[in-house]
Amino acid sequence: MAPAQNFAPGPAPAPAPAPASASSQTLPDPTRPPPEAMRALGGAVVVAAPPANGGRPQLQSVLTGSRGRQVAVIDGQTVRRGDKFNGAVLTKVDKNSVVLRRGAKVEVLTLLPAEQADARPATAR
Repeated sequence: MAPAQNFAPGPAPAPAPAPASASSQTLPDPTRPPPEAMRALGGAVVVAAPPANGGRPQLQSVLTGSRGRQVAVIDGQTVRRGDKFNGAVLTKVDKNSVVLRRGAKVEVLTLLPAEQADARPATAR
């Protein structure tokens, strides 16, 4: 049997230096609005998306829980049952829809608009 050999760790290799051009160059943020938009708004950035669903609010998600949790995400805003959304009160939360009430006016929002729900394959229903 050969005698055990002890290997002493040697000095670690030095990391390769970064190219000079990489450290002196910055990449533009692709999500930043163009400079013209920022100048027009005096430095403030306001991005308005085109109204979805014909200008009606769009229900994006519904969260319900066993302990009475009832929350909806409407146009990116989280709204609990009983809270207001654009002046209307969220009065009912179902698994696929919510009800908004503004005075005598009632609006039902669904996760899938009727035209999309009808276009789904029968196996998805």
